Amino acid sequence: MDAELLFRPAAELAQLVRGGELSSRELTEAALGRIEALDGELNAFVHLDPEGALAAADAVGPGDSRPFAGVPIAIKDTAAVAGMPYTLGSDAFGDFVPGHDAFVVRRLREAGFVIVGKTNLPEFGILPVTEPRRFGPTRNPWDTERTPGGSSGGAAAAVAAGMVPLAHGSDGGGSIRIPAACCGLVGLKPSRGRVSRGPDLGDDYLVQDGVLTRSVADTALLLDVIAGYEPGDATWAPPPAEPFAAAAAREPGRLRVGVTTTAAIDAPLDPLCERAVGDAAELLASLGHEIEEVDAPWTGQDLLQTFTLVFGTPIAMGLFLGAQLTGREPSEDMVEPLSWTVWNGIRERNALEYLLARTQLGAFTRGIVALWNHYDVLLTPALAERPLRIGEIDACSDDPWDDFRRSGRFTPYTAIFNVTGQPAISVPLFGGDDGLPLAVQLAGRPAGEAELLSLAAQLEQAQPWAQRRPELASAA
Repeated sequence: MDAELLFRPAAELAQLVRGGELSSRELTEAALGRIEALDGELNAFVHLDPEGALAAADAVGPGDSRPFAGVPIAIKDTAAVAGMPYTLGSDAFGDFVPGHDAFVVRRLREAGFVIVGKTNLPEFGILPVTEPRRFGPTRNPWDTERTPGGSSGGAAAAVAAGMVPLAHGSDGGGSIRIPAACCGLVGLKPSRGRVSRGPDLGDDYLVQDGVLTRSVADTALLLDVIAGYEPGDATWAPPPAEPFAAAAAREPGRLRVGVTTTAAIDAPLDPLCERAVGDAAELLASLGHEIEEVDAPWTGQDLLQTFTLVFGTPIAMGLFLGAQLTGREPSEDMVEPLSWTVWNGIRERNALEYLLARTQLGAFTRGIVALWNHYDVLLTPALAERPLRIGEIDACSDDPWDDFRRSGRFTPYTAIFNVTGQPAISVPLFGGDDGLPLAVQLAGRPAGEAELLSLAAQLEQAQPWAQRRPELASAA
């Protein structure tokens, strides 16, 4: 089997299956073979279903009209998959197995994807590194001493290593964009309400589902698959004027691009990450865009405590839900010290404080989004530091809040767009002198994924990245 097969675009693989040049079983066996060869070192997966995957693959034949019929995919362990364990990376969920698919998973099945298993994440998706106590750390294929990021770290490692051509992820504070930046992938956080969180959740203030891919085209095609209203959704993003794939395939026109390296919290910026923004601005200018440095509207705002209350409440709900599903009372031994600290901190607050925090963030959002009255896109660093070494952030330390604050200094550019609900994408434009991927972040206007994808695709065409491979993946 071609070693490059699973590095090819998912749409291209589907076309090969549709045309009979490649069977879905061959493709799925190739994915399972690479997982077997590499996952002992990377630890990207927490559950595999070879029998189920091969059975689904055997049901796909030539001529299957579904857009991704026969293509293997992995699901982050934040989404329910019928018949597979659901843990959120925590012992709190025990051996719970749901009997239904999340809507996003159902849509992926309907598009013809073959689900091979579920990927690793930090407990409850709290941290931007993937080192849960229950399953152990996931390692970055570019440097196995470093993190692939989080919380979709298992998904990113699996795609970067060529175990699967793309993977599902979710993003509540940067959890798609951070691992994409660490692993040299494309990572889009869609607009708030773009992808349904049902049937288990209603509208979600911070978290959106998405994918990690090698190309902007695959990201756009997948967004067309997973986006859209589902019956019972309380809120939803307005439908696009054209398919996202069509937007990604056309020129963006001349755009006004604001540039800032000012972070939402006080954090030093690594020179390589700063250089990437400057180089990206020069590239954008060479493509005809208008570039201007801007004063970030979040300058001087210290909203970490407010954000933590809004971010932490769903984490506490996760512990409560796990305890309910396993018939236990929440207890310290069920979760990591950081999760237990969050649980206790949230229980000390009341509903009024939570609603006041949401209101404060809402007012803060209006001031930020007003920037898009003058600009089409904002360019920022994706990360403030290079991918951290395994163990540098520890949810089980003696001072978990200190580790939580440390994680903010690593990733101070991403959560702001979860708060505003705007789409934002990490693109791996460069490689660092340290041999690791080097990404920047682009943020678009509300519900403006189309413009963002069009610009990101233009950058990819000008400076392609999909051919880059971690040495580990190339050797397998």
